[in-house]
Amino acid sequence: MSAQPRVDSADRELRSVLCPAGNKLQQKQPVKKPLSDNAKGLTFTAKKMTLSPSILRRNGVSMNASYSSEASSSCESSPLSIASSSSGKRALRRSGSNSSSTLRRNLTEERGDCFSDGRRRCAWITPKSDQCYIAFHDEEWGVPVHDDKKLFELLSLSGALAELSWKDILSKRQSFREVFMDFDPVAISELTNKKITSPDSLLSEQKLRSILENANQVRKIIVEFGSFDKYIWNFVNHKPTQSRFRYQRQVPAKTSKAELISKDLVRRGFRSVSPTVIYSFMQTAGLTNDHLTSCFRHHECMPKDEA
Repeated sequence: MSAQPRVDSADRELRSVLCPAGNKLQQKQPVKKPLSDNAKGLTFTAKKMTLSPSILRRNGVSMNASYSSEASSSCESSPLSIASSSSGKRALRRSGSNSSSTLRRNLTEERGDCFSDGRRRCAWITPKSDQCYIAFHDEEWGVPVHDDKKLFELLSLSGALAELSWKDILSKRQSFREVFMDFDPVAISELTNKKITSPDSLLSEQKLRSILENANQVRKIIVEFGSFDKYIWNFVNHKPTQSRFRYQRQVPAKTSKAELISKDLVRRGFRSVSPTVIYSFMQTAGLTNDHLTSCFRHHECMPKDEA
C-alpha cells in the first residue's frame, strides 16, 4: 500500500479558522469559500453565536417576548434575548414545556393587559372593566386605611361579596352609605332592624343584620382599644404586608393571618367574617399589598421607607 500523502505546512495554513474578525484565513492573501447549505442559517464569531429567525421559530422561541426578568409597569417591550431572559427560562421550567405559547401565556399573566394610558395593572382589571372598578383598583385597593368609619365600611362591603361582586357593590356603594349612615359604627349600633329601610336588591336580611351586629362589636372594640384602627392594624404590627406576586394565580384566597383575625372577630361576636372575607378586607384596606409586581400600583402602595 502506498503511504498517505503528507500535508505540507504551507497547505495547512490555508485552512479557514475561527477568529474574532470572522471566518478568514490566517495569511496575507484571503481565500473566500462558499458556505454550505447547512451553514447558511448560522453566523459564527469567536465570542458569540447569533441564531437566525428561522432557527428560533423551529425551536419554539418567540421573538416578541421581553428582555427583562421582572415585568415592567409600562407597556413597552423588547425582543427576546436568549441569554438574558431569565424569567422566560423560569416560566418554561415551571411549566415543563418549551412551547412559545406557554411562554407567551406566562408573560401575559405576569404583565397583564396594556391600557390606553400606557400603564399595566393587576390581571383582574382589564381595559374593558367599568371605570368605577378601574378607579377602585387605582385609588383604593391596597392603600392603607386608618379611619374607623372607612375600615368598617370596607369590612362590611367585603362581607357582602358572598352575595354580590365588587362591580355590583361599587355601583351600589352610595346606597350602602345612605342606609348605614356612612358606616359610622357608633351611629349604626344605635339602630334596630325596624329602623333600617333598604332597597330589596341591596342585600339579604341576614347580611343586613350582620352589619348591625358587627357595628355593635366595633363599638366595643373602640372602647377597649381606643379605635378599631389600632385593633385591626395590631395584627400586622402596624405595617402593611408587602407581597411580591408576579402571577395572579399566586395570590391566595386566605392566609394564616386572615384566619387568625377571623377567629378573634368570631370570638368577639362578629358575623360574616370568614377567613376569605377577612383576607379580601385586608387587601382592600391595605393591610397587605397584593398588587402584582408588574402593576404600577405595587410600588405606589409601598411605604416610603421601602419604596
